[in-house]
Formats: sequence, structure tokens, C-alpha cells
Amino acid sequence: MAFLDKSVRTILLGEIAAGMWLTLKYMFMPKVTINYPYEKGPLSPRFRGEHALRRYPNGEERCIACKLCEAICPAQAITIEAEPRADGSRRTTRYDIDMTKCIYCGFCEEACPVDAIVEGPNFEFATETHDELLYNKDKLLANGDRWEPRIAANLADVAPYR
Repeated sequence: MAFLDKSVRTILLGEIAAGMWLTLKYMFMPKVTINYPYEKGPLSPRFRGEHALRRYPNGEERCIACKLCEAICPAQAITIEAEPRADGSRRTTRYDIDMTKCIYCGFCEEACPVDAIVEGPNFEFATETHDELLYNKDKLLANGDRWEPRIAANLADVAPYR
């Protein structure tokens, strides 16, 4: 009986008719594609993109040179050097991330006690040379300054789950 049923469906081209009906149905629905370079899709607040170093509202950098992010990085992509300041606090003199080693796991962000290092919302950071993917402290701080409103909003969105 199953053989007869399959033979009838094959002869009457039922699968092709069903496919044509589905195509016709979706032909008149609104399109769901976006014009990528000019339109961007939504990103989750937990998206892990380009790294950034944040500052306090008074302009002072947040990093206290505890080196937890360097210790927890499984790819060993982070290098930190620090020295004490006149007021007794420690601050970084060198904060480098080799983005070609980074696996975007987010451990550095989770380990940071003061939310200094974060992975921001930028996913468009392709480069032409390897040297452009070696981020130093100045570039990381510039990323933080550029994306701070978005980073702060994302951190506020996920705060109840941390």
C-alpha cells in the first residue's frame, strides 16, 4: 500500500506543487532581508565584539592593574604592566591585547572587578594588516570613549543576571 501511495504522489508531482504553493505564498509577504552596510540588525546586550577599556565619569581610567584578566585569558592574548602612582594606587602603564589570539570568550570581562575591560558592540573591525589587530592601551581607551553610552546601556540591561 505504501508503494502505491508513493507512486501516485510521484506521478502527480505533489511535492513540486507543494513547493510552488509555498513560493507563491511567500512571494507577496514583506521581505525580511536587510541592506547590510546601510542597515544593521539588532544585537544582543550580551554580544561580545571589539574590546574596550572604560573610564569613570570623571575621566580617570577604571583599570586598577589587578591583572585578573591577564591571568584568566585562555589564549594568553592580554599583556599588562603596572606601576604605583603617587597616591598609592596602581594603574597600568601598558595594556595590550593581541586580537588575533583572542577567542572572544568574555572571561576577561567577567574577571574584572571594576568593569574596566569590556567587549563592546562593534563587530566591524576587519583590517588589512596584522599590526592593526594589536591593540594597545590608547586604542582600547579610544574604543571605550567611542562606545561608552552603548556599553553602559548593555551592562545595565544584563546587570540583573550577573
